[in-house]
Amino acid sequence: MSISGTRVLRVEDHQLITTGGTYVEDLREDALTGAVHAMFLRSPIAHARITSVDVSEALTAPGVVAVYTAADIDLAAGSAGPVGQPWLADGVVRYVGEPVALVLAEHPYQLADAAELIDIDYEPLTAVASIDAALAGETLLFPDTGSNVMQARGEFDETAFDGCEVVLTRTIVNQRVAPAPLEVRGAACAWDANGRLTIWLSTQNAQIARTIVAGGLGVGEDSVRVVTPDVGGGFGAKIGADPEAVVLGWAARRVERPVRWTETRSENLTSMTHGRAQQNTVTIGGRRDGTVQAFRLDVVQDAGAYPRAMFLPTLTELMASGVYHFPKVEAASRAVVTNTTPIAPYRGAGRPEATAAIERAMDLFAAEIGMDPAEVRRVNFVRPEEFPYETPTGAVYDTGEYAGALERVLEAGGYQELRAEQARRREGGDPVALGLGIATYVEITGGDAGGESGRVDINPDGSVTAYTGSSPHGQGLDTSLAMLLSDRLGIPMDRITVRHGDTDEVPKGIGTFGSRSLQLGGSAVRQAADQVIDRARELVADLLEAAPQDLELNVEHGAWQVRGAPSSGSVTWAQLAGQAGAGTLSADVWFGDGAPTFPFGAHLAVVEVDTLTGKVELRRLIAADDAGPVVNPLAFRGQRHGGLGQGAAQALLEVMSYDPDGNPTTATLADYSFVTATELPDFELVDMETPTTRNLLGVKGIGEAATIGSTPAVHNAVVDAVAHLGVSHLDMPTTPLRVWQALAEARKAN
Repeated sequence: MSISGTRVLRVEDHQLITTGGTYVEDLREDALTGAVHAMFLRSPIAHARITSVDVSEALTAPGVVAVYTAADIDLAAGSAGPVGQPWLADGVVRYVGEPVALVLAEHPYQLADAAELIDIDYEPLTAVASIDAALAGETLLFPDTGSNVMQARGEFDETAFDGCEVVLTRTIVNQRVAPAPLEVRGAACAWDANGRLTIWLSTQNAQIARTIVAGGLGVGEDSVRVVTPDVGGGFGAKIGADPEAVVLGWAARRVERPVRWTETRSENLTSMTHGRAQQNTVTIGGRRDGTVQAFRLDVVQDAGAYPRAMFLPTLTELMASGVYHFPKVEAASRAVVTNTTPIAPYRGAGRPEATAAIERAMDLFAAEIGMDPAEVRRVNFVRPEEFPYETPTGAVYDTGEYAGALERVLEAGGYQELRAEQARRREGGDPVALGLGIATYVEITGGDAGGESGRVDINPDGSVTAYTGSSPHGQGLDTSLAMLLSDRLGIPMDRITVRHGDTDEVPKGIGTFGSRSLQLGGSAVRQAADQVIDRARELVADLLEAAPQDLELNVEHGAWQVRGAPSSGSVTWAQLAGQAGAGTLSADVWFGDGAPTFPFGAHLAVVEVDTLTGKVELRRLIAADDAGPVVNPLAFRGQRHGGLGQGAAQALLEVMSYDPDGNPTTATLADYSFVTATELPDFELVDMETPTTRNLLGVKGIGEAATIGSTPAVHNAVVDAVAHLGVSHLDMPTTPLRVWQALAEARKAN
């Protein structure tokens, strides 16, 4: 019986819930003995000219080893040109939280006192704190560029909506959010006697981090080793290495001592990259029978102070039409800089924004023509026989059953009964309104056009060590890869060790983002295992004096035997490896054949809204998330739970906001609303599996899928709850104040 597809407890969890993980802050490496501690002094002003910096008094503070500013950093500026973020603010600060100085001290408690003694004079400049202010162009963040628009793509056909009976336009805000991982950013670095840097870093991809750190320091990649210990969450914000990591490596070389750094929670909220921050204008047109004939998406991406992820709006453009077969689809985008924290990928990275836009548009269209939102979707789905399906924006979907996913969710949720209850409440004037929200989605996973490394070694004792370029940070990847290998090799999981996150052990790799790990990293490990099996077959043929094609691996017993004649003898992996010698039963591969896959699903959210106070309660969330065959249902369920919670949180309460002067107003967890179990119901999960042909395992990514569907489902549900009272749209988050204000405005208008 195959272990794949069965519920297996995660092998990672025993340590995590007993002795705990080993994170950057926990490291006690010999190489870090005598380390100094680091703190970045960050700008308290969103936009200002630095007129003077005096660190002399700070240098005399107890325990201070060094204080550095931009004038001390002798590194090349990097490849981002005039709009790239400097290592430390040089001449101008452009967001609250930008690093201005670095303080090194013997003990952590000495850092804050020393930092307060640094005297910096700022000449305030007008802040550009919103997309509208950036587009107005009255103040430029980078005057030499002549504009705050850093990227513009696409154009529109003015005749696209000719012939449509109904045309609607709406601007939708997909608000800025903070990733807020449980483990904040941290790093530790030490140079050895040979001039080689080892940096322990909380990152999602050690190899990409190595490239960034080596490039920043101006050394070859062979002079940098990146080690990733346990990582307490990333959500996209820990891809690669931030500028702080390069500065810390530089400082360790300068003082000739190891350096350690862990940021504070407030520092994390204001200085770690944020996510989303798009303003999307949708135009949808079609017939009153529900057929959509044209869709337009105009994206404006707030990039923050420094444009670090210009691909985000292009992903939104790519996925603009969602799960629908629209004859005409147009998408264009602009990216602007503002005096706010830089934007980078955040769970879903461009795809949730596209889904939020099209799914909100479908509800608006349904309301305008008086059709049930479920029926409008049925009319416009891409049909199963159309796959592989190329969208007007250039995505080529592999497989899908969009209507089937929606029908399963509606049936599981009792959709018709819920609509009947909603009608009864409305007729009775119940102040607690019921709202139903539907979202159907498709996303792209493994869309980075890269591959992944995998290596499998059969050790002399018959155990297995596997090496992967993927980098787990909470997903249960160790367990999934061990299951794949156990299933393929017939070796028990407790005899399989998975190694990752050390560039000396795994020199080549891309890491974890874009829900790519299992479909690419898993396929690489599978391919390596297959090569080991092929090599083993030749060796066993000599031992059993049989033709290689007559041999089979009995995975139930982990032994080789002659097909149809088990009594003629068998050879275990331990026997074979012991005789073959070290390194013989090994395979090191690069799996680069996997094209992107397109997971899909449907979500139904049920909310109650107190129309007297605006309070929203999420009562039910029913979800089908189809990512192909499931290796470990337990891990799969966990990924869905996390995604559903994170997506619902954006719809209901999360927002990173700024005042007109660029000051963050949600800079602590006292102000930044963080979802807990209290705000969430028990999720109702509907199973569905549609394989892909684009990798060896037939799997698609699941790490971000539930996030993508849940946000518009919950968002649509809140609007639906108060639609009968004259509210046609609410921007996220749908906080009690925002809902109450919308209801008050609707009453005033009526």
